[in-house]
Amino acid sequence: MAASSSDVLQGTLDLLVLKALSLAPMHGWGISQRIQQLSRDALQIGQGSLYPALYRLEKRGFVKSEWSTTENNREAKYYRLSAAGQRALAAEMNDWRKFVGAVDLVLLAE
Repeated sequence: MAASSSDVLQGTLDLLVLKALSLAPMHGWGISQRIQQLSRDALQIGQGSLYPALYRLEKRGFVKSEWSTTENNREAKYYRLSAAGQRALAAEMNDWRKFVGAVDLVLLAE
């Protein structure tokens, strides 16, 4: 079952974006493609969800951006994880694992 961006909670989307950027700096389209690729096409993040998330993360100091030329010779805004973003990613991943474990306990109860 594939989930669209409307199915992904805001905090979860922020976590996914931070994780994607932990792998390499990317422009917006690249971030959405990386998330789709890593999720084996289960998650498709639309621009209407991605760019507000990037703005939110940049405002919080978790992401830095700069304009650069893409591999197709076009200007695009590239995003990278800041030191604060790396710390936030580690904390959010820990919280996510606790949440998933708790949900698993409920789902596996007999």
